[in-house]
Amino acid sequence: MASKRTESIVAALAPFTTCDVSDALLKLKYPHGGFLAGLTLWSPKHREGPTKIVGPAYTVKFIRKTNEYDPIPQGHYTGGRARTKTDGIMRSQIDSIPKGAVVFISSPAKTVNAVYGGLMSARAKASGAAGTIVDGRIRDLQEHRDLVYPVFAREIGTSAPHEVVRVSEINGPVRLQSEEQDALINAGDILIGDLNGVVCLPQGLAEKAIDLMASQVEADNKTAEDIKSGKMFAEASKKHRATVKQP
Repeated sequence: MASKRTESIVAALAPFTTCDVSDALLKLKYPHGGFLAGLTLWSPKHREGPTKIVGPAYTVKFIRKTNEYDPIPQGHYTGGRARTKTDGIMRSQIDSIPKGAVVFISSPAKTVNAVYGGLMSARAKASGAAGTIVDGRIRDLQEHRDLVYPVFAREIGTSAPHEVVRVSEINGPVRLQSEEQDALINAGDILIGDLNGVVCLPQGLAEKAIDLMASQVEADNKTAEDIKSGKMFAEASKKHRATVKQP
């Protein structure tokens, strides 16, 4: 269960978009405004509609099966019963996704197999998760959509993960699998996803970022109103953005 502080942060972020969060993080000099490149909305619709998720990260790290000496978690992250084969031994895994969490799944770069499917969304939704973000491929796309469950991912596929990868760690730090940027997602960081993409808001910067958002959004709205009424952008922007709160 999320702490009272985390619940307060999630509630405070409800009115804001990923772009609002990024604008605030850029003012705080956080790289790329927390944007996680390449992760887009696939369910309930593909890059369409008002879907938005906000919640603390519950991280799941997959590694290639060739990494035989990496640790093996004792429970399946979805909370259902599952079995994984390691050194010829079948093990039952039991764990759970906290209510309100955003599941963040890290797959090794250039993995062809999907690491997340429809049954996982069924269990995540039953657990009360806010949504799932997959830094890799997903499969069973229609099943996620039939559940009306939010899923963000890099791409889709058809093959299951067990051929080439396995889970090595739950709720540890994971690095974004990207050649464009170097970004770290820690368990408990606040993840925000919507039509624009995904942003990671570090726990340590959450209140500072939230404190900057309202005045920026208000200024943008007033600037938009003036532009629609015929004013030039430069004039409207200078008028309203001069009073925007700064760190």
